[in-house]
Amino acid sequence: MACPRLTLATEAIKRCCHGANSTEATEGINTGEVCNEPLVDPLLEADASEELTDPELLGSINEAKKLVDEAYKFSRERSKASLNKTHVSPSDFLKHLKEPVAATRSALRAASYLDTSLDLLKKKLQKKWQRPFNITDVLSSKQKETISKVTGCDYLTRPISCPEDSPYRTITGECNNRKHPHYGASNRGYARWLPAEYEDGISLPRGLIQGQLYNGHPLPLVRSVSNQIIATSNTNVTEDQERSLAFMHWGQWVDHDLDLAPMTETSIENKEAHCDNTECNYAPPCFPIKVPPGDPRIKKSGVCMPFIRTAPACNPTTYIREQLNAITSYLDASMVYGSEDTLARNLRNNSNSLGLMALNQNFTDNGLGLLPFENKSRSLCLYTNRTANIPCFKGGDKRATENLGLTAIHTLFVREHNRLATELKKLNPHWDGEKLYQEARKIVGAVNQIITFRDYLPLVLGTETNKQLPLYKGYNESEDPTVANVFSLAFRFGHGSVPPLVPRLDEDFKPLAPYFYAPLHLTFCASWRIVMEGGIDPLFRGFLADHAKLMRQSQMMVEELQERLFEQVEVIGLDLASLNLQRGRDHGLPGYNAWRRFCGLSEPRDEAELAVVLRNPKLAKKFIDLYETPDNIDIWIGGMAEPFVPHGRVGPLLACLIGTQFRKVRDGDRFWWEKDGIFTPQQRRALSRDSFSRIICDNTRIREVPRDILKRNHYPSDFVNCREVQGLDLSAWQE
Repeated sequence: MACPRLTLATEAIKRCCHGANSTEATEGINTGEVCNEPLVDPLLEADASEELTDPELLGSINEAKKLVDEAYKFSRERSKASLNKTHVSPSDFLKHLKEPVAATRSALRAASYLDTSLDLLKKKLQKKWQRPFNITDVLSSKQKETISKVTGCDYLTRPISCPEDSPYRTITGECNNRKHPHYGASNRGYARWLPAEYEDGISLPRGLIQGQLYNGHPLPLVRSVSNQIIATSNTNVTEDQERSLAFMHWGQWVDHDLDLAPMTETSIENKEAHCDNTECNYAPPCFPIKVPPGDPRIKKSGVCMPFIRTAPACNPTTYIREQLNAITSYLDASMVYGSEDTLARNLRNNSNSLGLMALNQNFTDNGLGLLPFENKSRSLCLYTNRTANIPCFKGGDKRATENLGLTAIHTLFVREHNRLATELKKLNPHWDGEKLYQEARKIVGAVNQIITFRDYLPLVLGTETNKQLPLYKGYNESEDPTVANVFSLAFRFGHGSVPPLVPRLDEDFKPLAPYFYAPLHLTFCASWRIVMEGGIDPLFRGFLADHAKLMRQSQMMVEELQERLFEQVEVIGLDLASLNLQRGRDHGLPGYNAWRRFCGLSEPRDEAELAVVLRNPKLAKKFIDLYETPDNIDIWIGGMAEPFVPHGRVGPLLACLIGTQFRKVRDGDRFWWEKDGIFTPQQRRALSRDSFSRIICDNTRIREVPRDILKRNHYPSDFVNCREVQGLDLSAWQE
């Protein structure tokens, strides 16, 4: 007996679909039936919108808004109270890095208004009908429009007034596409390349209901997958002989330009809900990670790792849960400048009209600028060294202080902006601060595009580069660059290239005593190490002269990430692999074979066929022992497990997903650096000669660099003096 999951409420799944095959449940079945019974009487369905009066509708929405506002107020007060606590947990750090700001908070609250309104309306109609139904099927178009407007979710469809002919991007990404001004804008839902697959077809994460079958089999616990396939000791690490540490860091830098899925611990149903504890109850937004019996690290039974679901975006058309991307989908250096106008203004030096970015007022790095601090009296970074009293840094992206290498690149590009603005002022004394800021921002954005497409992506995609990223043919107005939900998981392939130690080198590229190798888990959110342990130069020397980790099928992720994420403040750290797997299920992402099909690749049906795809019978057996069918393999781990394409660092599936996204981001960007009219031909020639190496030369005390930073280089044989590295000739910008 099978049931159509796309139209079932949770109660119906538990009552009737337990044990159903999800493939059968969605194919060849009349979706108006539940276990051979009508889902909703056609007459009731036709009359439902009439039964729901306008006062009832508005009453439910207002009741929902009141409940949401109370929950947000309670959550805010609890957050304030927590500032005085003496102890923080690993999940506190994760929440801090994904904390919504400004306009993102408004977007999340509107989504909460919408979801809670639908819940209340469903409960009212449920009393009349006494049978399962889908609330979205019984509301009239007018009623849906009213709900969207009163909850504030109509911001998604409101007309956007765009400037007539601005030469500069908006901070929010709006108006890049004149025909579709919302394409790629911040605070909107991710794109879906395949329909979402949720437990109830609407919002519940995959794997939530114990015993629920997918393609005839249950999903394994994500921690079991992590233990049996991911786990790698810190001593069992193979260095990448062809990629530098800078390669790994640039990947994270680019990722933080494209997507940020915020979390919020606010619970509407239960204001007291707290996701930090080790309880195992599903109480939205908490979706705890269950620990299997015999876990190698966590011995106590009945314990779960904390996990908070990604906050939903407004979806006033289908009401199927979609996650919010808080930042722009464009390669626009938003991690330097922000994706919201308020933040962008706060990051600028407003004390003069020179177009500069704000710098730290308390410390410098050997006379060079550092990022400003967060304006918080109790910043979470204070807990990583209580005596240093150094708060987190503030950047265009909330995650600027997540690790030392990321902070170093943030610092570098803020300095580069200020260097450019200063040089442009010398060339054009008549330019005002706004012009200087926008022109420097435009150059920084272009340089990031160039380094990513010219230097980085070919090292990721290898021989697939030309297939996935054919030569640029110009701007395509019909191309939607919005970051896809699946990309937010696929691009986490970089977690496999993170080594367990953070190297810092002196002027001779030798270990910087006494701060040489710091264990990775002791550097998360450790802004004090930048201030008190030599600044960013030693980190960049480590970038240039040290290896990335090589991702191998038997060495997918180091123990520092798989067992000790944010452990420096608590004995039990988080498991990044489990977080990634749980996040894919939270986002309703289809399984491995669905994405292989999307990319036109073969779909392994059993262990033997999977062994051929993975070129590894032993690993294929592990997957089948856990998942029983390749269809159910989670997209992140399935993509990670594939052998690399020639000269690349991902397999065919991830090459397709990553390549598709970057092509859309390039072709759908009206301000792409190669597009006619964005820069003059002379400016394009000047930009094409710039490099990551030159930016380091211009903004640090480092005087020797390799020409190609992302490839593995040996000191001193592969290094040249900065005088030999061509710089960006700004004369083409002189008016």
